[in-house]
Amino acid sequence: MAKRIFLFLLLNGVVILTISVLLRVLGIQPYLTERGIDYGSLMAFCLVWGMGGAFISLALSRVMAKAMMRIQVVDPQTRDPMGQELLQTVGRLASAAGLPMPQVGIYQSDDVNAFATGPTRNRSLVAVSSGLLRKLGPDEVEGVLGHELTHVANGDMVTMTLLQGVVNAFVMFLARVIAFAVAQGMRRDDSQNVSFGVYFAVQIGLEIVFMILGSIVVASFSRWREFRADAGGAHLAGRDRMVRALTALKRDVESVTPTSAAPAFAALRISNRGGWIRLFASHPPLDERIARLERMAV
Repeated sequence: MAKRIFLFLLLNGVVILTISVLLRVLGIQPYLTERGIDYGSLMAFCLVWGMGGAFISLALSRVMAKAMMRIQVVDPQTRDPMGQELLQTVGRLASAAGLPMPQVGIYQSDDVNAFATGPTRNRSLVAVSSGLLRKLGPDEVEGVLGHELTHVANGDMVTMTLLQGVVNAFVMFLARVIAFAVAQGMRRDDSQNVSFGVYFAVQIGLEIVFMILGSIVVASFSRWREFRADAGGAHLAGRDRMVRALTALKRDVESVTPTSAAPAFAALRISNRGGWIRLFASHPPLDERIARLERMAV
C-alpha cells in the first residue's frame, strides 16, 4: 500500500512539474487580471492542464501499471509451459490484428481479469491475472486476449485520453468563467474588486458538478468501446470463444466479489447496478454483451 501511495504521489508530482514548466515555456500568462478574465490565457491554461495531465498519465501508463500491479513480464525465452502458451496466443492474435508483439505480463490476483495499456500500439502491454489463467480454459483465455488486443488495435487508450483531456479542459474553463461571473455579481457596489474567496469556493463546487457530468460522457463512450472490443475479439478469436470468455467471467463475478486493488487498469470490469448509477459504469452488463455477440453474424 505504501508503495502504491508513493507511486501515486510521484505521478502527480511529475504531472504538476511538467505542466508548470510547459506553461512557462509557452509563455501563458495568468488569466485573472485587473480588468477581469483574459479568456485567451484561460483557454490555453485549461487546455495545457486538462490535456497535459491526461497525456502524461498515458505516457507513463505502462510503467505505472507494472509497478502498481506488480506485473511480471513474461520473458520471450521462457521455458514455462503456461508462459509459452500465453506468448504464442498473444503473438498469433496480434499478428491477425496487424499489431507488433506487445509486452505480455502476469499479475497475482484471484480475480478473472485482464487489461491492455500503453501510450501507443508499438509500446503496449497486455496483462492477465493469475486467476484468469487458473480458472479459464485455453479457448476462453484466447477470447479475453482477443478483446484486449482489439483495444490496442483500435487505439482506445489514446482515444479515451483525448476524450478525458477535452472534458477536463471544458470543466476547468466553464467553472472558472461562471465562478468569476458569480463573484462579480456578489461584490459590493462600492468595490471594484472581485471576492476571491467566493470565486474559489464557487469554482471548486462547479468543478465537482461538471466533472460528475463529464464522467457520464466518458463512461458512455467507454461502454461503446467495450462492445466494439467484444466484436473485435470475436473476429480475432472466434465468436464462440468470446461468448465463452464472457460467460466464464460472469460465472466468476457471481461467485465471488472482485478484490482488485487497481480497478483503473481492469479492462473486463462490469457493473450490474441498475438505475441512474449505470450512467457512470465504464462497462456494460455482461448479459447485454453476451446477447449482442450471440446476435452478431458469424
